[in-house]
Amino acid sequence: MNASSLKLGFIGLGIMGAPMCGHLIAAGHQLFVHTRGKVPGAIAESSATQCTTARGVAERADIVFLMLPDTPDVEKVLFGEDGVAAGLKGGSGKVVVDMSSISPVATKDFARRIEAVGARYLDAPVSGGEVGAKNATLSIMAGGHEDVFARVRPLFEKMGKNITLVGGNGDGQTAKVANQIIVALNIEAVAEALLFASRAGADPARVREALLGGFASSKILEVHAERMIRRTFEPGFRIALHQKDLNLALSAARELGVALPNTATAQQLFSACVAHGGAGWDHSGMVRALETMANFEVGQKAEA
Repeated sequence: MNASSLKLGFIGLGIMGAPMCGHLIAAGHQLFVHTRGKVPGAIAESSATQCTTARGVAERADIVFLMLPDTPDVEKVLFGEDGVAAGLKGGSGKVVVDMSSISPVATKDFARRIEAVGARYLDAPVSGGEVGAKNATLSIMAGGHEDVFARVRPLFEKMGKNITLVGGNGDGQTAKVANQIIVALNIEAVAEALLFASRAGADPARVREALLGGFASSKILEVHAERMIRRTFEPGFRIALHQKDLNLALSAARELGVALPNTATAQQLFSACVAHGGAGWDHSGMVRALETMANFEVGQKAEA
C-alpha cells in the first residue's frame, strides 16, 4: 500500500507529539488522534479526526504513532482498557510505531504482544527536542524488521532528517538511552567549563565563542552553553524527562553488570536541581546545581 494513501493515528499530542503530528497532517495524510489532555489548537483546527479512546484510533488507522512520556504510559495506552491492542485485533498489516523514549526491555515485550494480535511493531525514539520536532529535523533511531521500517520511512521523513534502522525491536530504544547518556555528560562538561572560566574572571560568552572553533565544539556548546550564559532555562527538554532516561540507563546497566559512574553523577546533579524546584527547567539548568556548590553563577563578575 502506498504511504500517501494510508490512514494514520497519533496518540500523545504534547510538546513533541503535537508538531510531529502536524507535519503528517501538512503532508496531506488523514489523521486520527487521541491525547490525555486537551487537543492543541493547531491540531483541533486541522483536518484531523479526534477519537475518544486509543482503541478508536487503532481501529481507524493503518499506522499508529505513539509519543508518550514513559514506559507505564505506553503500556497503558497499548494494553489497557480500550487500548491500541484492542483496536488492532483482526487488523492484519497494521503497524504500531512507538516514538516515545522508554525501556528497551519493556519494548521487546510490547513488540511480541502487539505482533501476537496480528500487527507489526517499530520502536523509533527521537532526539532533537522541541526545536527538532517543530522543524522536522529530528534524529530517529528505529528498531524492528526491515520491511516494516521501509514502509514507515516515508512518514519518518516528514518528521526528521537523520533516520536509522539500528536493529531489531528494542535496539532503537537502546540507541536513545545511549544518546541521553552522551547528552547529559556533555551538558555537565560544558557547565563545568563555563563555571570554571567565569569564576576565573573570563567572559563565558567569549570563551564559548573561542571553543566553538576547536575540538571541544559540540551542539551542546552551541545551544545549551548559550542558555547557561543567558539564563534562559525554559524547557526545550525538561530535567524530569532526562532523569527518566538516565534511570533507564542506570537500571539497565545494573542488569548488564556495567558501571556508568559519570551517568550516575549527572543524575545526582539533576536530582539536586529537582530539589530546588527545577524538574521543569530545561536540562541545561544542570549548571545551577554546580553553581550552588561553587556559590558562584556563570556570568557573575568574579571578585578580584
